[in-house]
Amino acid sequence: MSAQTQVRRVTAPDIRARKGGEPIVSLTAYDTPMARILDPHCDLLLVGDSVGMVVHGLDSTVGVTLDMMILHGQAVMRGAKRALVAVDMPFGSYEQSPEQAFANAARIMAETGCQAIKIESGTYAADTIRFMAARSIPVIGHVGLRPQAALADGGFKAKGRTDAERRRVIDEAVATADAGAFAIVIEGVAEDLAREITETVAVPTIGIGASAACDGQILVTHDMLGVFDWTPKFVKRYDNMAERTDAAVAQFAREVRDRSFPSEREVYTMKRSDG
Repeated sequence: MSAQTQVRRVTAPDIRARKGGEPIVSLTAYDTPMARILDPHCDLLLVGDSVGMVVHGLDSTVGVTLDMMILHGQAVMRGAKRALVAVDMPFGSYEQSPEQAFANAARIMAETGCQAIKIESGTYAADTIRFMAARSIPVIGHVGLRPQAALADGGFKAKGRTDAERRRVIDEAVATADAGAFAIVIEGVAEDLAREITETVAVPTIGIGASAACDGQILVTHDMLGVFDWTPKFVKRYDNMAERTDAAVAQFAREVRDRSFPSEREVYTMKRSDG
């Protein structure tokens, strides 16, 4: 009888316990093949509502629907076996009331099998997080630059530049942690503010454009891989996938047009010779 090795999935308490310890590695994922590639390297995979802009070509995340998040969450869960998978709750799916938030979060978890949800933590969010956490929904908060509020804010702008705004971001982070979130994403703030939040709250912070002062880091995978011509200034491009993909497609097109594309027999021979 052969025994299969069971891969233990990272859990919300595992992430919570990383406060002040080994940094948390996180990236976004939207589909099965990429989730399989990212899974061995990441502690947390976020099915972000950034999928609306990154995959569907929307101008903002506001047009993302609950059904879209569930569809992409299901795809990522097929590819991820080790990392904790969290799914963003899209705009309009949780702001109305804690009851609305719980119902939609429960649907996401039931239909995708994910281990957590994430919400953007505005001033209204503490009661919602507390309501969900008390009912066994693991919640990640999100403070600082909140993409779902970009239209109200006049664009994607860094936060904490004034004393009042800085105080508001800190207060939102404290309220998010005290309400029961097991981690908090901090986006688009200066290093000193990210450090103060990280030192103040009892749960891990995961930065995106918030410096290395956080307990972990997350990036949009497509930005990190260089899929687009433009990326946010805080993103280090670890590859130039757009350029390499363009070159590969161009080579394919040339081979088709000049009739040098391998025949089925040649392809079969190459596969046999490769073992």
